[in-house]
Amino acid sequence: MLPAIKIYDTLSRDLKELQPIEPGIVKMYVCGPTVYDYTHIGHGKTYVVYDAFKRYLSLRGYHVVHVMNITDIDDKIIKRSQDEGRDWSEIVDEYTRDYLSALEKLNVTIDHHPRVSEHINEIIGFIQGLIDKGYAYIAPSGSVYFNVDKYDDYGRLSGRVSKETWGQEQEFLSEKQNPYDFALWKAAKPGEPYWESPWGRGRPGWHIECSVMSSRYLGSRFDIHGGGTDLIFPHHENERAQSEAFFGSRPWVSIWMHSGLVMVGKDKMSKSLKNIIPLKEAFDKWGPMPLRLWYLSTHYRKPLYFSEEALENSVKLYERLTTAAQLLRRLAHESTGLHYAREEDLKVFNQLVSLHTRFHNALSDDFNTAEALAAVNEYLTILFRDIQYNPRHLLVSTSIKLLREFNTVLGVLDRELEGVEEGEALLDSMVEILINVRKELRKRGIYDLSDTIRSDLSKIGIQLMDKGLETTWVRVRK
Repeated sequence: MLPAIKIYDTLSRDLKELQPIEPGIVKMYVCGPTVYDYTHIGHGKTYVVYDAFKRYLSLRGYHVVHVMNITDIDDKIIKRSQDEGRDWSEIVDEYTRDYLSALEKLNVTIDHHPRVSEHINEIIGFIQGLIDKGYAYIAPSGSVYFNVDKYDDYGRLSGRVSKETWGQEQEFLSEKQNPYDFALWKAAKPGEPYWESPWGRGRPGWHIECSVMSSRYLGSRFDIHGGGTDLIFPHHENERAQSEAFFGSRPWVSIWMHSGLVMVGKDKMSKSLKNIIPLKEAFDKWGPMPLRLWYLSTHYRKPLYFSEEALENSVKLYERLTTAAQLLRRLAHESTGLHYAREEDLKVFNQLVSLHTRFHNALSDDFNTAEALAAVNEYLTILFRDIQYNPRHLLVSTSIKLLREFNTVLGVLDRELEGVEEGEALLDSMVEILINVRKELRKRGIYDLSDTIRSDLSKIGIQLMDKGLETTWVRVRK
C-alpha cells in the first residue's frame, strides 16, 4: 500500500495530508507569468515543479485540474510598451508566444490558461462585492483599495505580524486610509490602457486578478495554491485576505505550496538584477529535457543554484535515461526465462521492488524529487550492471514498468517509451544481422572492418556496446 501524500503547507508551517475537498479530484492553481519579457530559467522551475507534482497526483489516481493564469495587463507591460513605442497588446502577444513555446518544449501541460484581459467583468464584480461587504473603499481618484484592517488574519501566511512591515504601493499613500492597504482597481493615467468600471476608467490591481480567476474555475474553495516563495508577500497574502473576505469562509485554500527560487550565487535570478538566462538560450545549450531534470534535482522548497556543472550532470542523466529506454525496447524482444526465475534473478527483482517503494515514499513525503531521482539513478545502475547482459523476462518486464512509472512524473522519455514505430522492426532485424557479421569478423581478428561497421552504425544513431564478443545496442535519438 502506498503512503498518504503529505505536502508542506506554508500557512500552518507543517506537513498536511492531501485530502481533496471533492474526493478523487485535486484542484490546483499556480500563479503564472506577467508577459512583458522572455521566459527565463528562473520561471521554468515553477512550471516544471507543479507539472511534475500534477503528474504524480495523476499516477496516484487523482484527477487533477491545473489552472495557471497569464497576467497580460500590468505596470511592467505598460512601461515596456511606452519605452518601445509599441501597443501593449503587441508586447503581450510576443511574450505570450515565447512563454507557451517554452512550456511545450519543457513538456509542461496546463489544463486552463485564463488571461486577465478576458476576465475584466468578473474582476469588477468581485471588487464591487468587497465594497458592498465593507472590505474595500473608493479613493477620490477612482482607484479602489482593500482595507487590510477589516481582515483580522492578515500577515499569518507570510509570518509578518507587525503592521510596520506591511507597507505596499508607497506611491499612493496620499489616497489610502492605511499605508498597507493595497489596490484592487487602479484609476487610469493618461496614455494607459483602461476599461470602464463603476468607479471610472481603470484596470485591475495585480492581486485581485488571481483571486477572481482561480475561484472562477476552481470554486470558492480549492485544494492547492502554488507559486514561488517570492510571491508569499504581498501577492499571496493579499489574495488570501481578499478571497476569504469575499467568500466569508476559511480556509479559502487547503494547502499553500511554494517552490524555492533559482539562484545565481547569493542572488535570485531576476530581470531587475540582470542575471537571467532566457530559456530559449538554455534550450539551445543544454536541451529542454536536461533542464527539466535539473529543476527536479533539488527539493522543490529549496533554492536551486545555477551552475554549468549541475546542468551538464543533468545532460548525462538524460542520456543514461534515453539509453535505458532504447535498451529496454530491444530487451523486451530478447528476454529469456519466461517460466523460471533463478535465485540471482529474484535478488535483482527484489532490489527493483525496493526502488519502486523508495520512489513513492520520496514523492509522498512533501514531493521530494531529489530523493526520487536518487532511486532512479540506482535503478539505472542495476539495469546496466545486472540486466543488460542478463535479459531475464522477470527483470526486463519489471524494469520497463518501473521506467514508465518514473517517467510519468519526470516527463522526459515520452517519445522514447512509445511503441515501436512503423519500420523499426525491420531496422532492428538488419542491425542484428550486421552485429552477427561483425562478431564473426572480430573472431577472425578483422578489426578494421568491424570498427567500420560500428562507426557507420553510429552515424545513423545505432550505438553498439561490447562485452567480450557479445554486443548489445541502442538507438540514440538525435
